[in-house]
Amino acid sequence: MSGKRLFSILGVLVVVSMLFTACAAPAPQVVEKIITQVTEKEVQVVETQVVEVVKEVEKIVEVTPMAPEGPKTLRLNMGPGDIPTIDPALSTDTSSTQIVWLTMGGVTNQNEVTTAIEPGLANEWAISDDGTVYTFKLRDDVPWVEYDSTTGAVVTVKDCEGNDRKVTADDFAYGILRTLNPETASDYAYVLSFAIDGAADYNSGTVTDTATVGVKAVDPTTLEVTFVEPAAYNANIIGLWVANAQPKWLIEGDDCTEARGDRWTETGFFQGYGPYTLKEWIHDASITLIKNPFWVGTDSVPESKIEEITWSMLDDVPAFAEYEAGNLDRAVVPSQDMDRVMADPVLSAELKISPNLCTYYYGFNTKAPVVDDARVRRALSQAIDRQSLIDNVLKGGQEPAQWFSRPGLAGSPTIADFPDLGVKYDPEAAKATLQEYLDEKGVTADSLDITLMFNTSSGHQQIAEAIQQMWADNLGVQVKLTNQEWQVFLDTIRDPVATPQIYRLGWCQDYPDANNFIREVFVKGGSANPAEGGGVNYENPAFEELVIAAAQEMDPEKRVQMYADAEELFVNTDAVIVPIYWYTGVDVTRPNIERTFSVLGGKQAYNKWDIK
Repeated sequence: MSGKRLFSILGVLVVVSMLFTACAAPAPQVVEKIITQVTEKEVQVVETQVVEVVKEVEKIVEVTPMAPEGPKTLRLNMGPGDIPTIDPALSTDTSSTQIVWLTMGGVTNQNEVTTAIEPGLANEWAISDDGTVYTFKLRDDVPWVEYDSTTGAVVTVKDCEGNDRKVTADDFAYGILRTLNPETASDYAYVLSFAIDGAADYNSGTVTDTATVGVKAVDPTTLEVTFVEPAAYNANIIGLWVANAQPKWLIEGDDCTEARGDRWTETGFFQGYGPYTLKEWIHDASITLIKNPFWVGTDSVPESKIEEITWSMLDDVPAFAEYEAGNLDRAVVPSQDMDRVMADPVLSAELKISPNLCTYYYGFNTKAPVVDDARVRRALSQAIDRQSLIDNVLKGGQEPAQWFSRPGLAGSPTIADFPDLGVKYDPEAAKATLQEYLDEKGVTADSLDITLMFNTSSGHQQIAEAIQQMWADNLGVQVKLTNQEWQVFLDTIRDPVATPQIYRLGWCQDYPDANNFIREVFVKGGSANPAEGGGVNYENPAFEELVIAAAQEMDPEKRVQMYADAEELFVNTDAVIVPIYWYTGVDVTRPNIERTFSVLGGKQAYNKWDIK
């Protein structure tokens, strides 16, 4: 057999190798160039022939970038348990609002890095002289879209005349009123009730006339909103997901659309208008978004660079294993893996610890047995060594939280100005405080029947077990631990009867102001203090008067002092919660991912990310 025949066999092998490389994008393309004469040699076995020829050939290997084939797909993890909902009126947690943020959007938008307020679907807005009436001018070129599984494409939604349905001021007015409608039973309607004129009475059912609510579609591109009071954060509130445009024709039906009711957010029904839309939601397993090619793209909310995003629903530990196996592009680093990641030259380069405007805390059901006494609550809070928890369990650069509001927010206290504020680790004071209660009741510490509940997660369990041990060591109190799946847990901790004595939760800013933390979460009717009971079950007129006055105060220094006073009353005197730590973002990302690092607590602007 001639040397030319041998060269042909080698050439085929090189081509095949290149074809397999092209299937694993992104990867380098290998180009081989023969620069010496092949010596003819007759050999019996083909494999042996190829090996011998290769050994006699001098090669230069050129590595050139090869563009990935197929859509760019980002593989992420949402955390254990299903997403509770992607209905903007019903969303309360970061997993739900992450999807809503990408598939819809508000009249305003919050920058995920700077927290600054930016245009969303409103190009501009004007504010009345008294600071209460906001007039938003909306874009007229944003269509509603849906994913067509039969064609595999995103298409525009048509009205009954066959025209594209565009997002209008009426859609936003409908969305706000639907959120506030008591029949919707929105747990987050309170944020609009506190802010929009007439919203509280409508949301409570005191009045039924929607015309009394300060929301009006002046024309298709003009939305007018009247607020209760002038406040710097009004424009933030109206940009929240609960005030998003919502598709009335899909939810309630019209002449050419079947009413889907609560099922409008399911696969095959969902309609949105953001940079992505829903492709598939397999409950308890995964959710996939697909790029919306009709999203117009703005400076604040640009067109997506990544075609698809898929989230799995795993605990952080198996999710990190999937990352290490090459099956995820980003993952939270479990605390038990932090030392190993920091010591690993590859993983440590992919690790980023970033700011995060969230607070991790334990809430007390202040009406529940044993913890209905502030002395017990305060003792349990003082017995937690937050720094030890961070150093030995979390290991992610978190800060011990001595009050609830995250420092750095408008109106929030700072440690430099208020070093003795709030609650700190003080085991001796904790023992003395608890002993006073025990003596009065004639009981012992080990006889106290207390349960702490957390949502199912290996990370939350580690924290709970560490704190459980601190309570045993410092107070002699044997606290029982229990857990529930995320969606069930959210219902339980708002139930007037089922809310446990102590429960784990976190709060991330909706807008960067202490009002969003201390007032909107904990006044009666707030996120963690439902009007009908559940949550912290807390009522103190002095506290409520203080935070309401702080929201209205225009002098920044006075406002900070008022919130500091409110925090002292809330976390120390009344000891309604146990602030534990202020979050950081601790995750690893593939080096070929270009990304931003959001401080918004669980929400990332994935439409700004890219895969190289």
